[in-house]
Amino acid sequence: MPPTRGRPIALKLLILLLVPLLSLVGLWVFAAALTGGVGLRLLAINDLANNLATPSGVVTTELQYERLASVEYLVSGQGADKLSRQRDETDRAVATFRRLAGSQRNLSPAMTEQLATVNHRIDQLVEVRRAVDGLTVPPLDVIDSYSQVVDASFRMYDAMVLVPDLALYQQARAVTTLGEAMDMLSRERAMIAVVLARGRVESRERETFTSMVATRRLLYSQAVSHLDEGLRGPWDRLTESPVYREFLKAEDAIRGQAATNGLPAAAATWPVDGQNLWTAVEREQARSTENIVRRVTPAAAGLLIKIGVAGGLGLIAVVASIMLSLRFRKRLVRELAALRDAATELAEVRLAGLVSRLRMNVHPPTAAETAPVRVEARTSEVQDIVRAFNDVQSTAIEAAVGQARLRHGVSQVFVNLARRNQSLLHRQLLQLDSMERATEEPGILADLFKLDHLTTRMRRHAESLIILSDQVPGRSWRNPVPILDVMRAAVAEVEEYERVEVLQPPPVALVGVAVTDVAHLLAELVENATLFSPPQTRVDLRSSTTPHGLMVEIEDRGLGLPRQELDALNDRLSQTPEFDLAQSDQLGLFVVSRLAARHGIKVTLAASPYGGLTAMVALPQSLLADQPALSGR
Repeated sequence: MPPTRGRPIALKLLILLLVPLLSLVGLWVFAAALTGGVGLRLLAINDLANNLATPSGVVTTELQYERLASVEYLVSGQGADKLSRQRDETDRAVATFRRLAGSQRNLSPAMTEQLATVNHRIDQLVEVRRAVDGLTVPPLDVIDSYSQVVDASFRMYDAMVLVPDLALYQQARAVTTLGEAMDMLSRERAMIAVVLARGRVESRERETFTSMVATRRLLYSQAVSHLDEGLRGPWDRLTESPVYREFLKAEDAIRGQAATNGLPAAAATWPVDGQNLWTAVEREQARSTENIVRRVTPAAAGLLIKIGVAGGLGLIAVVASIMLSLRFRKRLVRELAALRDAATELAEVRLAGLVSRLRMNVHPPTAAETAPVRVEARTSEVQDIVRAFNDVQSTAIEAAVGQARLRHGVSQVFVNLARRNQSLLHRQLLQLDSMERATEEPGILADLFKLDHLTTRMRRHAESLIILSDQVPGRSWRNPVPILDVMRAAVAEVEEYERVEVLQPPPVALVGVAVTDVAHLLAELVENATLFSPPQTRVDLRSSTTPHGLMVEIEDRGLGLPRQELDALNDRLSQTPEFDLAQSDQLGLFVVSRLAARHGIKVTLAASPYGGLTAMVALPQSLLADQPALSGR
């Protein structure tokens, strides 16, 4: 049978499988795109090197030369031609850089920002040159102005060196750091020119030079330590060379020179020592940069090959996973659908029929009623569920049989006790009747009437037990009885009968077979009306004919009931529920429901205009006689 609500298990399994499958496909696409992008970025580094790194490096070198020439011109007043030629070289390098940088596309936001900063710093060279030409700027400020342009270039290199391969990135970053150390060497050369021109080391110059030396040595040592064997060798040899050692001596001499002392005799060789080291460093830096660029293309090609192989295998794995998942889903859905149908048949057909049959017949279940659930399944969990259902079926059948036997036993106890009490109470009523006829004393007669009334009520309670046991009380009438007599008989079985006013009914009679049950039904409703209304109020019992029969209304003046509780009571009266021992406080409603169902009577509770309740009893036409008749047993 199809599911009555919710989404089918097939759709849920499909969604359950789609989540990991789509995630797997998404991860595969993401990994392929990510690693493919890595390879493409590696290949794009060549363009960055040709259009940005190389021309920017030329600009940096020319600026370093121009910085030295500018400082020499400031401190000596000579070398104007040399400075002019160097500026032309710088301008040509800048023009080439800007032309190539303008042709570069798809730059990252960080690269775009750093490139704009470099161009802005280059534009400031005009002011620096004008100040140098006017000989109005201190040499240290000139060094700082050129250093700002060079520093902007190195920050652009930092944004450019985003090599995805970690090992290659470390090497590229180390080479860039060596470039920064090389610029510190250029600044030191300019400071040496200042010191030599003045013939002594001023306090400010010594402090600045000391900072430059410390920075250059730190950058140099850090960069060399991160280089691999292929790149570190030439730099290690340079460190051990006499050229490097001579320049270290010059650095130490300048840092240790007192501010008021003159320069040593060896100061004459400082420019030569700086030039020699600069030439060696410039050569090794160019070789290292070229080596790094040559490594990028093979790394990118190898990575793309790995991506292709891994991506192909991953695609095959994804397709295989999808096919297997859909196949297992189809099999599992088929097994679960068969299990659902078997469980539905067990719950709604077989067990329901067995329970219904056990209410009327407590004989042991047949083999057909206890047949196990059978489902063709190869999934171990589904097989376990089938076995669990069979165990549940066995337990449910045993419980149903036990409950049926218990109900039957309790019913028989009720019937036996009720019939015994009914017989004794009937004899007691006969005895009271004879005693009432034999005495004429008013006091004794009143007491006898009270005993008679109590006995009648006790007989009604005994008959209630018989009715709840689906049995018929022994009392019966052969001939139709006027409805007025039936209503009076019902009132007589109520404790506070004095409060009940029976209004004149229509001239109709009730068939004999229904007299006892209808009187019992009315008595239960009248008693409820007296119990749940104030003692000083009355209960009206009136009746009227309808096109379908006779309507009897029992109206009290109590507090009434909430709408929700009233609807629940009406449902219980209309559905004839099975008697629940836990709800013995509502025994009368169960009795009324049973009697109403037995004769096709409809009982409804409604709110009364007086604030209480009105119980409406609709007697069908089949229970009414054509003409009123005298009562008789």
